[in-house]
Amino acid sequence: MKKYKIIFWIATTIIILWEGIMPLSTLLFAPEQATIGTRPLGYPDYFAYALIMFKVLGVIAISLPKIPEKLKEWAYAGLTFSLIFAFISHGCVDQNFLYMLLPLVVLGILAVSYIYNYKIQKNRH
Repeated sequence: MKKYKIIFWIATTIIILWEGIMPLSTLLFAPEQATIGTRPLGYPDYFAYALIMFKVLGVIAISLPKIPEKLKEWAYAGLTFSLIFAFISHGCVDQNFLYMLLPLVVLGILAVSYIYNYKIQKNRH
């Protein structure tokens, strides 16, 4: 059980930093940079702001222990969809391999967080 928690928290911390803290800090401290990743893909500016807020809410939901599991499932799903669509968007628009690879790497880390969250919950019951 302890090993599961360590793996969960390592993966989840990476997700918190990448999907939550980095976008939120950009919005708060360098708002002119908030659309730097979405504007070249053809998305309107408001999409970047909404995406940042939903990512932050998602990482809060997956990281707080007292959040109901159903809500965590939705948060994992939302983060998964955003990463899949980032991969697709880069594949269709700029076709830059590294830009396409990064969301898949983060998705793999998110999958580790999800799997180990499930293992922890399963062992509690």
